[in-house]
Amino acid sequence: MLTFEEKLAIIESFPELSRHNVSLKRVNFHYEASLHDKKTVVYHLHPNGNGFVFAAFLKGYPKDDKGYVNIRDFSADELRQVIAASIQSLSVKREPQPVADASEQVEQTWVDKQNRTLLLQQEDSLWNVYHGMNLEASFESYVEAAQYLKEEGFSLS
Repeated sequence: MLTFEEKLAIIESFPELSRHNVSLKRVNFHYEASLHDKKTVVYHLHPNGNGFVFAAFLKGYPKDDKGYVNIRDFSADELRQVIAASIQSLSVKREPQPVADASEQVEQTWVDKQNRTLLLQQEDSLWNVYHGMNLEASFESYVEAAQYLKEEGFSLS
C-alpha cells in the first residue's frame, strides 16, 4: 500500500487538479475544468492512506453509491490510471439521453426522516428535484440527482 505522502505526490503530479484541505487532515482535489457539475476527482485522501477517486463514468471499478472507488490498496500505476481516467471522463460532455415519451417519463417520491417529501422527475435530458411546485435542483444524470437526495437525508419511498 502506498503511503499518504506517496499518494499525495502522485495526485499533485496532475497539474489540472487543485488541492483543497478539508477536515481531519483530509485532502480533496478538484478538476475545475470539468464539463459536469462534479468537480471532485480525489475525495477525502486521509493520512492513513484511505481515499476515493470519482469513477462514476468509468467501467471496471467497484464504486460506492456516490460513484467513488476506494484507492486504499492501489499501486502507483493503478492510482495514476484511475485519476487520468476520471479527469478524462469529466472532460467529455455526455450526450443527453434520448427523451422518452410522456408515458416513459420517470417520477419518484423521496422522503426524509421528518416525512418531508421531494419529487424527482425526469424532464427531457435533465433530472429535476421539486419541493412542491418549486424547483430545488437540476442534474444531468439520475446518479447525480440520487446522490444529492441521499446526501440531504432522503430515501426513495
